[in-house]
Amino acid sequence: MKQDIIQRIESLRKLMTEKHIDAVVIPQTDPHQSEYLADRWQVRRWFSGFTGSAGSLVVTATQAFLWADSRYWLQADNQLEGTGIGVMKEGLPEVPEINDWLCKNLKPGQTVGIDGMVFSSSSVAQMKAALSKHGINLSTDIDPAVLWNDRPSLPLDPVFIHDEKFAGESTASKLSKILDFAKKQGAESVFIADLAEIAWTLNIRSSDVESNPVTMAFLFVSPLNSVLFVETAKLSDDVRNYLTANGVNVAPYNTVESFLNALPDTGKVLVNPVQTAFRLQKAIGEKVLESSSPVALLKGCKNETQIKGVRNAMEKDGVALVHSFMEIEEKLHKGEPLTEIDVAEILTKHRSAQELYFDQSFDTIAGYGPHGAIVHYSATPETNVTIYPDNLLLIDSGANYLDGTTDITRTIALGQPTPQQKRDFTLVMKGHIALAQAVYPAGTRGAQLDVLARIFLWKDGLSYLHGTGHGVGHFLNVHEGPQSIRLNENPTPLMPGMITSDEPGIYRAGQYGIRCENLILTIPAMTTEFGDFYKFEVLTLFPFDLTLFDTTIMSDAEIEWLNAYHDEVRARLTPRLDAEAAAWLEEKTKTLKR
Repeated sequence: MKQDIIQRIESLRKLMTEKHIDAVVIPQTDPHQSEYLADRWQVRRWFSGFTGSAGSLVVTATQAFLWADSRYWLQADNQLEGTGIGVMKEGLPEVPEINDWLCKNLKPGQTVGIDGMVFSSSSVAQMKAALSKHGINLSTDIDPAVLWNDRPSLPLDPVFIHDEKFAGESTASKLSKILDFAKKQGAESVFIADLAEIAWTLNIRSSDVESNPVTMAFLFVSPLNSVLFVETAKLSDDVRNYLTANGVNVAPYNTVESFLNALPDTGKVLVNPVQTAFRLQKAIGEKVLESSSPVALLKGCKNETQIKGVRNAMEKDGVALVHSFMEIEEKLHKGEPLTEIDVAEILTKHRSAQELYFDQSFDTIAGYGPHGAIVHYSATPETNVTIYPDNLLLIDSGANYLDGTTDITRTIALGQPTPQQKRDFTLVMKGHIALAQAVYPAGTRGAQLDVLARIFLWKDGLSYLHGTGHGVGHFLNVHEGPQSIRLNENPTPLMPGMITSDEPGIYRAGQYGIRCENLILTIPAMTTEFGDFYKFEVLTLFPFDLTLFDTTIMSDAEIEWLNAYHDEVRARLTPRLDAEAAAWLEEKTKTLKR
């Protein structure tokens, strides 16, 4: 495999020479700026062998580097060793951004090449501005994927309708709101490239992307002639009739660029340049009106039907987790072989038995001991290890049910935890609890709350570099905007109906990792003479490992929160459990005392 990567990089360099390109940048994305990709768009993975869900590859005539964020530093080191590709660890002060590195390492008159179909219009504008200051050219016409001879075709998984009884709003209503937004901005129509936004708008789903129930498509919304660009073989007569009834015509996926080129000059087209491929925005030309997405906030703020569905999904998920963790414990107690992949399969087995289950919401992370310190580790046959009762096990997993999406992380002690493990775990949980208990005025952004989850770690000289919270879709992508809770500034405030994760952690390389994650829903708290205030409702229902708490560094209020949460877990899940599982849960949620 390492030799394959070396040969692919050499082939790319030959192509660069032919095209008079001095550096190529290959992102981990697709024409929709997706985080998770269909196999066809795994171009960066094919060239580098790195399997992380984020990170860009830069290749010059003599050098190659992969930029990876802190979630993937250890993974990138392991997977890229021996390939000739170095790792640029994003987030470290000495590591430059890609544009800065290119400006420093290329000479005036040289050219950077990118594929304009997988770079957004805004990112191309930023790159052009940065490079031009140093006299460096940018070409948007090179497609490195032409070297991928056995490249997968576009997926053909069937499209199906997500029933309004789950979605809580009709497609007609959503299209009307989108067009109203566009009209207020001065546009007549809207072009949407984001796959989750298209799925939400039309109340359709598919399986084109692993663990993400979306379909590869573009959507043009207009008062007279809306068009869904999709592989037409994916559509049944029922789905075609449903789209037609909502005023949506269908055209082949690969005709979108020619359609946009042929749009009449009258009327502006609202485009989000962050989500729209450079080539497609260029095709629209002077008719473009750049704006934020009209869909993001509508999709991000869940309606009451969706919230009710998520609460139900959390109960089902909690039941599946009880049975899963019982089975894991039993195998370890009996001394039966148990690996990280076995853990993932156990979780899928019990989740898939639940009503309205569709798929996992991402690849399960089951990191035993040192693997737990690799933030987005996912076991492969090559890395899979046997689990023994002598360290920590970090399990980050989730599911997509027709009525909601789940995402939960629990860290459990296998055997007697060390004092350091207990202190680390408790510091993480103190931050987790502080964020869960937050009350904040309307207009508060996630970056303003993020410190609540970190402050206890910081006081001990500890930290984590990933975000504390990401938005979560409704039977959609497990990572969703527009809100987030992280150190980086995000202008989107937290608003009622938004579902966000609460997941601080600590990672000790070569030893273990700890992360504790629940999903939290922003809800109204109170209205005073100072305005509206919000708080969080905890949605996730599963106990934390009581053996890992160091109560000597916990406040009475923190212990009370934990006990009240465990009481809620027990009350909600017990009616769905048999006697044996109920007894297990009773033990795992017993009152924590100082």
